[in-house]
Amino acid sequence: MRRRVVITGMGVLTPLGHTVSELFTSQVEGRTAVGPITRFDARTFPTTFASEVKGFDLAQHIPDAGRFHNCGLNTQFALVAARYALHDAGLLDPARGDRTRMGVYLGSGEGSDEFPVLVRGLALASRKDGSGKVDPGEFVRHELRLMNGPREGEQEMYTPAGHLGNEYVLEGPNQACQTACAASSQAIGEALEIIRCGEADVMLAGGSHSMIHPLGVSGFNRLTALSQRNDSPRTASRPFDATRDGFVIGEGAGLIVLEELEHAKKRGATIYAELTGYGTTADAYRMTDPHPEGRGAIRAMADALADAGLKPSDIGYINAHGTSTQANDSTETAAIKAVFGEYAYKVPISSSKSMLGHLIAAAGVVELVISVMALRKGVIPPTINYQYPDPACDLDYVPNTAREVRFRHVLSNSFGFGGQNIALIASRYTGG
Repeated sequence: MRRRVVITGMGVLTPLGHTVSELFTSQVEGRTAVGPITRFDARTFPTTFASEVKGFDLAQHIPDAGRFHNCGLNTQFALVAARYALHDAGLLDPARGDRTRMGVYLGSGEGSDEFPVLVRGLALASRKDGSGKVDPGEFVRHELRLMNGPREGEQEMYTPAGHLGNEYVLEGPNQACQTACAASSQAIGEALEIIRCGEADVMLAGGSHSMIHPLGVSGFNRLTALSQRNDSPRTASRPFDATRDGFVIGEGAGLIVLEELEHAKKRGATIYAELTGYGTTADAYRMTDPHPEGRGAIRAMADALADAGLKPSDIGYINAHGTSTQANDSTETAAIKAVFGEYAYKVPISSSKSMLGHLIAAAGVVELVISVMALRKGVIPPTINYQYPDPACDLDYVPNTAREVRFRHVLSNSFGFGGQNIALIASRYTGG
């Protein structure tokens, strides 16, 4: 028989709260974290707002935080969310359990932001003849002098997972993936499979990311993916609304503890939910656009349902990818209709990104945490800023006000640039 896997710990660090309780309360109450960018001077950018983690100081969360002074926010956020998740699961103490059977799977992006060093080197190497050209030799010479070797190493996407293994003595499988907006959901799905096949008993899985820096914001602006509603940032993220004009970039981290069911029961762990379904596909279409027929998204949801042994009508709530872009929201709606048929008009759907913004590599795990809390509390957070119905998006998006609904199974979607599609299903654990 296939090993069953449950969630026994959850930790987050987000713009809407530094704990799971704060995050979920903010979602249910329809609060937004979106505001003017403070991490750098964005006045000259087409988009001047984001969803930032405010008041963050690693020293308030991690003992001897100075050890991580070379690490970027990507790693620092992950360290905090992992600590909370392991503490929640009762596994923070390195003496608890067989650490060789505990691993890490992290969806993460680039690490420390070295934009200021890059710009300074370019300025120093610029020719003085007014041509605007840069002397390559001079640029290299200045960068070799300006760059911090250890900090440069922190830019690699695999370093946060390594830090988590080292800090929390997790000696089992240690892996990382960078599948854009689907990364943390894919990390969870692959960690699920690692436990199912017996390679580990416990996996710390999720994601961490921050792209609120000049390179990140300018890159998404060049792709015309970000909202430019600078006159009203708090209403800029408006998934499924006819007037949506792009997503709002965010940052943060989420980690969950996945555990083989019998292992969790033996040690008396709290079980939040059972992870029952995982579907993963590729559009094989374009790098930045979903397939117009939603083919990859359809297969991911159908595969997750088959993996969980469920019918579409068994799903009581869908936490949508719901980015607030024209292409994603209409395509996701069409894909849900294709999978769920007439039941698509009955199942409640909402987008956490309407309040959180898009946490990129960390989005999926944070949305799964919200989904699990909705499952346990019987309350579905709303899609805020929903004002103008779109004929192409005509489902029940739980507009603007939370809704009390009891249900047994929740589907969480994550779709990434590059065409990666992940669907996860969490189910109420009822024993057995």
